[in-house]
Amino acid sequence: MKQKLRLTGRLQLYMQGTLLLGVLLALVDAWIYTINLKAGLVLSGFVLFYLILTLILVNFSRSILMNEMVSFATQYGQIQKKLLRDLEVATALLDENGRVIWTNREFEQISGKPKGFSKDIRTLFPSITRDKFPKEAGVLSEVSFSYGEKEYTARMRRIPLGQMVENSDIFETDGKYEGCLIACYLFDETALKLALRENDNQSLCIGLLYIDNYEEALESIEEVRRSLLTALIERKLNKYFASYDGIVKRMEKDKFFLILRKQSLKLLKENRFDLLQDVKTVNIGNDMAVTLSIGIGSDGLSYSQNYEFARTSIDVALGRGGDQAVIKTPEGVTYFGGKSQSIEKNTRVKARVKALALKEIITAKDKVMVMGHQDADVDAFGAAVGIYRIAKSLGRNVCIVIDDINANTAPWVEAFDDLDPDETTVIGNAQALEMADSNTVLVVVDVNKPSRTQCPELLKVCRSTVVLDHHRQGEEVVENATLSYVEPYASSACEMVAEVLQYIGDGVKLRSVEADCLYAGIVVDTDNFICKAGVRTFEAAAFLRRSGADVTRVRKMFRENADDYRARAEAVGHAKIYRKEYAISTCRADRTAAPTVVGAQAANELLNITGIKASFVLTEYNNQIYISARSIDEVNVQIIMERLGGGGHMNMAGTQLSGVTMEEAIEKLKNTLDTMLDNKEI
Repeated sequence: MKQKLRLTGRLQLYMQGTLLLGVLLALVDAWIYTINLKAGLVLSGFVLFYLILTLILVNFSRSILMNEMVSFATQYGQIQKKLLRDLEVATALLDENGRVIWTNREFEQISGKPKGFSKDIRTLFPSITRDKFPKEAGVLSEVSFSYGEKEYTARMRRIPLGQMVENSDIFETDGKYEGCLIACYLFDETALKLALRENDNQSLCIGLLYIDNYEEALESIEEVRRSLLTALIERKLNKYFASYDGIVKRMEKDKFFLILRKQSLKLLKENRFDLLQDVKTVNIGNDMAVTLSIGIGSDGLSYSQNYEFARTSIDVALGRGGDQAVIKTPEGVTYFGGKSQSIEKNTRVKARVKALALKEIITAKDKVMVMGHQDADVDAFGAAVGIYRIAKSLGRNVCIVIDDINANTAPWVEAFDDLDPDETTVIGNAQALEMADSNTVLVVVDVNKPSRTQCPELLKVCRSTVVLDHHRQGEEVVENATLSYVEPYASSACEMVAEVLQYIGDGVKLRSVEADCLYAGIVVDTDNFICKAGVRTFEAAAFLRRSGADVTRVRKMFRENADDYRARAEAVGHAKIYRKEYAISTCRADRTAAPTVVGAQAANELLNITGIKASFVLTEYNNQIYISARSIDEVNVQIIMERLGGGGHMNMAGTQLSGVTMEEAIEKLKNTLDTMLDNKEI
């Protein structure tokens, strides 16, 4: 049976309207019959004529109307096509693999490709990759990129083809079709981004500049020439920052306030803050070169936030030993400089002030807990023992938190426990979390990174926290610490605690084993008083000797077994020299009880090789790669380890890498060295 084409919707109502009027006339005609017979007959004739004429016109005009509609649709499609071709927004259709199917004139003008270009979109714009395509219909994805001398943003929309294919007479498919097209629109945002960039470059940055060794530098010259040295330093600062369109104003004798534009800050970064080295050339007979610490805040939401960033930055710069610039933004912290050794302070005023503050904090609480870093070494345990003795002398209950007693610290922990066999002094993490409450003060020693502490959860439980550490601070710090005593110039945490012990009061008296633990911590971190041993280091050692530390007993405790000795010798023997100045080796963990300690010892021994500026020993332990980095004075290994997520001192640092093999870790270390050497950061 032949199927006929029928109209629907409003068109059908329009075509049937005349017939409906005829029906209405017929009803009126029936009513007229009741009034007048002749009038009804006349009207009936007219209604019959009207209905016949209407039916003829409807049937005749249907084909004409359909023809006109088809013609209009064809012309409308051509108009749409022309509009899309001439659309001022660059538009392209891509298949699901990124191949160009259709482009308009604007797109062809931008890309420089003729009509009919059908290659992958990545051949034109490498930034538009398949992973940037929208995953769902109705989701708009964006990609910004540069092309030629202009900057564009590509906005892409997914167009599903499933329903189109299912209703098509051309295509057929087995099941539901999941294919799609990608509509890509290019927007020229060169002018907008240029304006935004210029506005951003003109935004102000706030900085604080401190002279690290102001008093020491003045004391090294004659009194009559001190004002000249101060004037020369200030003149150099003003002249330097004036060349970057910045302003420097003195706040105190050794502190300055700095304002400069972000564009100038970018230039300072490119020049790597050469002022840090330039200011050291100021010399009028002073024995000590002047060093600076600079803290800058940028990209804050307000000037006050930039100032807070600057305050945080200067604290970090000073906490890392000075002679460096630190820039803090909402995205993170950037370091420049920090290549010189920290300057040891001859005065103990700060140690005395911190000791009195620590005494007040401990006496205000009922319980004290002390913890060091994970995989605690002798320095961390020795410092914890010193704090234990301080708390005991003040009549407080105190415990040392160590959850993972390794072979390195086990002899010292055992000797310390034997002093009070009936008292539990060393506890694990779980027990510490049960005992801790709001009336507990937590003292963190030999670490200032929360994630590296023995029990990070304990920091959240204890409201009062004290930090005593000798490592340089990084971006991650213990927040809201009641007291923070971080001195990078100190050789060890045990040295710092030994100084604090001398100012707590007359009631503190160390027992011989406790003095041994503190003395051993200094010996370990100074490598038998070879590395970072200053005047105050020997003064602390002398105090501990007077308190009962026995050098012979400590040396016996440090004796190692044959397996450790062989593992260290093997690590030294298999070392490879990289770029003629860096020794890289590995240490096997299956032969020793404390592989990370053996690795650190091997790194120390590698420095005895002529021409070696820094050594790196990698140890695979507990599903991680531990890197021990050591140097004497030519390379700052701390900034190298910071690039790998670690930290430490200028000449003694380390890090841990997870999810990598030994070969990948070595390659990662080499790539870091290459990058920093090429950029002259080492």
